[in-house]
Amino acid sequence: MRAVINAYGRALLSQFHGKILLLSIVPFILSVALWALLLGFGLQPLLDWLHGYYVGFEVYRVTSDWLQSIGLDGLRNVLVPLFALLLLLPLMIVTAMIFIGVAAMPFIVRHVGGRHFPQLEKKQGGSILGGVLKAFGAFGIFVVAWLCILPMYVFPPLAGLATVLLWGWLTSRVMSYDALADYASAEELSKLQREHRWQLMSIGVVSGLAGSLPALVWVGGAAAAIAFFPILLAASIWVYVVIFIFTGLWFEYYCLQALAQLRHAPFEESLCESD
Repeated sequence: MRAVINAYGRALLSQFHGKILLLSIVPFILSVALWALLLGFGLQPLLDWLHGYYVGFEVYRVTSDWLQSIGLDGLRNVLVPLFALLLLLPLMIVTAMIFIGVAAMPFIVRHVGGRHFPQLEKKQGGSILGGVLKAFGAFGIFVVAWLCILPMYVFPPLAGLATVLLWGWLTSRVMSYDALADYASAEELSKLQREHRWQLMSIGVVSGLAGSLPALVWVGGAAAAIAFFPILLAASIWVYVVIFIFTGLWFEYYCLQALAQLRHAPFEESLCESD
């Protein structure tokens, strides 16, 4: 895990580089603009549909009795909006991830590769389109898993753990591809993702720990989350963008170092054989 920690330190230093700090602006503006448009037309219909489902299947009566029994009767009126927020959360995550992959990752690759791995050959084993398709494929699995863990939010610590693990899996799948797409061949990319899956997962889990905070804040302060929804939405998107940029840097440093070692290994083996 030493390589993971070294990559973390290098990513942390790069995060405060002037150009890297400016990178968050474009994905943030794109994400906020997209969600302002979607919610302007779709939030009220979503709330109406959830409320009808909530009342029609007697979920309201059961949850009201349960909340009253544990002394949280005041949460009844915010359950539907809160559930809507939790349903929207994975969509926010994937849009932020896609915008980072398209608008920020190419610069991150050039920044890290050009400054720290200038001798590493680019073999173009991936592409931006491949990264987007990879993100959508992983997101399909993510959504199913996310819907399964939503009931866990009645016990936030358990939900937080599940969210962190799910985030770790998603980011390790998507961002390791983006980090290696320009430099690795298709064979190298597949081999590195397979052989370093636990290290990549650990990077994703640590990032997921930070990424789960907005959801837990929403649950912990449900009434405030509803009252200040536009502000919290924008703040959450910005948090996701910043986390994804740092995570992209972390993956880039780790993956390019692993790629350099992979290509250097056959050379070392040939020297040993000649000796």
